[in-house]
Amino acid sequence: MSAVLETQVTAPDFNAIKQRQHATWASGDYAVIGTTLQIVGETLAEAADLRAGEQVLDVAAGNGNATLAAARRFADVTSTDYVEALLDKARVRAAADGLTAQFQVADAERLPFDDASFDVVMSTFGVMFTPDHATAASEMLRVVRPGGRIALASWTPGGFIGRLFKIIGAYVPPPQGVKSPSLWGTEPHIIELFGTRAAQLRCERRHFVFRYRSAAHWLEVFRAFYGPIHKAFGAVAPDVRPALERDILALLEELNVGGPDALVVPSEYLEVVITRA
Repeated sequence: MSAVLETQVTAPDFNAIKQRQHATWASGDYAVIGTTLQIVGETLAEAADLRAGEQVLDVAAGNGNATLAAARRFADVTSTDYVEALLDKARVRAAADGLTAQFQVADAERLPFDDASFDVVMSTFGVMFTPDHATAASEMLRVVRPGGRIALASWTPGGFIGRLFKIIGAYVPPPQGVKSPSLWGTEPHIIELFGTRAAQLRCERRHFVFRYRSAAHWLEVFRAFYGPIHKAFGAVAPDVRPALERDILALLEELNVGGPDALVVPSEYLEVVITRA
């Protein structure tokens, strides 16, 4: 009995965690950061071999990078996120580019769509942040048709963003019992989540390159607009903030390949294309 009670006490409260995450991603202005990642959406659309007329779902779409990439290829796109303000930015971007897509608020762990509704399900640096990895993967598998594709881009643990998360986690520990988002950037975890229902599974390591004036400029932009960093600086005591700043700047300087006059930091991510059995 005691073991059962202990399990009940220590099991993560995914609903509470999602509420905190919602507040994090709604803070700042992710679109300022997200638009710089558009090339990843385009590359992923090519990796998934998107075809005109296919039914495409963008999960945890943020400000719509994969959405716009799919719409540019004349797919019929449904763009979803649980933060409506992010979808509002995606709507504005689609309208500015003269692209058509449907936008719908939806939780990646409870997708409001019928089984086998889509030819392709995509997510760029989005679904990796769901607290319940297995449920999110199961939902994507459920809504894609047999023979359809799931295409993902996720930061790796050893790349720049993965290491950045570790620094943040040392100052603001993540909720107990929740797996690291960066696990989505590892082949074994992808196989664990999708392998039993995949006819084909292809992983390739790629790099997105952050380009800013300097390490200080990068931190200025991300501290203002990127929810996880914006919230981290707000969560630590004022006298601790200089140490957090120093650690982030040191990581940026370590990885900078741009020389003394600019910041050029490659950040590794895992590109995954799964063909559903």
